[in-house]
Amino acid sequence: MSIKAKKPRGLTAKILMAMALGLSVGVVFNQLNTLSWVQDYILNGLLYVGGQIFISSLKLMVVPLVFVSLVCGTASLDDISKLGRVGGKTLAIYLATTAIAISLALIVAAIIQPGSGFNLTAEATFQAKEAPPLVETFLDIFPSNPFQALAEAKMLQIIVFAGFFGIALAFSGAHGKRVLNIFNDLNEVIMKMVMLIMHIAPYGVFCLIAKVFAEQGILAILPLGKYFFVVLLVLVVHVVLTYGGLIKYMARLSPMEFLRNFKDVPIFAFSTASSGATLPVTLEAVEHKLGVDNSIASFTIPLGATINMDGTAIMQGVATLFIAQAYGQDLSLMSMLTVVVTATLASVGTAAVPGVGLITLAMVLRQVNLPVEGIGLIIGVDRLLDMARTAVNVTGDAAVTLYVAKSEGYFNQKIFDGDQST
Repeated sequence: MSIKAKKPRGLTAKILMAMALGLSVGVVFNQLNTLSWVQDYILNGLLYVGGQIFISSLKLMVVPLVFVSLVCGTASLDDISKLGRVGGKTLAIYLATTAIAISLALIVAAIIQPGSGFNLTAEATFQAKEAPPLVETFLDIFPSNPFQALAEAKMLQIIVFAGFFGIALAFSGAHGKRVLNIFNDLNEVIMKMVMLIMHIAPYGVFCLIAKVFAEQGILAILPLGKYFFVVLLVLVVHVVLTYGGLIKYMARLSPMEFLRNFKDVPIFAFSTASSGATLPVTLEAVEHKLGVDNSIASFTIPLGATINMDGTAIMQGVATLFIAQAYGQDLSLMSMLTVVVTATLASVGTAAVPGVGLITLAMVLRQVNLPVEGIGLIIGVDRLLDMARTAVNVTGDAAVTLYVAKSEGYFNQKIFDGDQST
């Protein structure tokens, strides 16, 4: 009689267990964080170090992965003229989904009114950083020093340089093919490095989640519970309606199959709260689980991680109406349209700036003459919401990439259906 071997837990199960354990441990330490040894050795010691090692390991892979993968993808396109069409289509859909996201947020917030009857406190203050001018943002896309762009991880500049380099390889004949072979080998090695990092993922997720809840505590959301859950509601609605509709009716694929294949990535994004740090995991999943060809994914995923901020746009829409309602101010239809346009364009203009959500929110509030200090009301729960909206951002990147790949003929149905032998 043979004994059936116990099936090892998959990565998703391990990460979910790490999240649950991290939340529980974080809540316990939240009650003890007044003790100096908890602050010094647990929160700012063990949990901080473990979380930062994981984040740094992911960030380590971002620049080499984006550069090498995009060079390979661009150089291997059978028709270089497709690059412009793919770029234009991708940018248009990213902007369209962002506009839909903030429109949904305004509609739901106007119906539920999360800020009605809210009592403002005198200490609700926030000093906003200035968003860069539009001209400066446009000029900053084009690198004057590619090595500086790589060293400073300026994604748009890296995308431009890698695309230009890849096109040059494609037109260089035999010389270009020899160099491309080296880049293809490098790409395989880098992807293997990403998979090795995945082995420490549950430990990194545990440290990140435990530290967040040890500092914030679950009770932090109670004073802003209505605002908090309205943002979460719109995030879910956007994923189901916008991304689900894009995949089902435009890409003609199963949304449930998409979510099943892609489920690991939003979990990573939730724990890191960074689309950029999650980028290596996103790119790997899109190519090897969703069946998108590298020539498309290597361009659309880094671009999406830089400019596609649907989750952030949802927060801005809900937060704008929340602050207006909390201060007893009504927004006209024209003001709401201004919010849609400003937040959509701002998602491109300031995506690479740290704290992008609050910076662009400050810009939106100024455009509709609402008090910027109202951001102080929501800043306490923004860290928790940032995790959720980052998960939505990476899901949007993958959904748009899947549609673009399907429409351009760079999609492998067998991989999408689960045949990993292809």
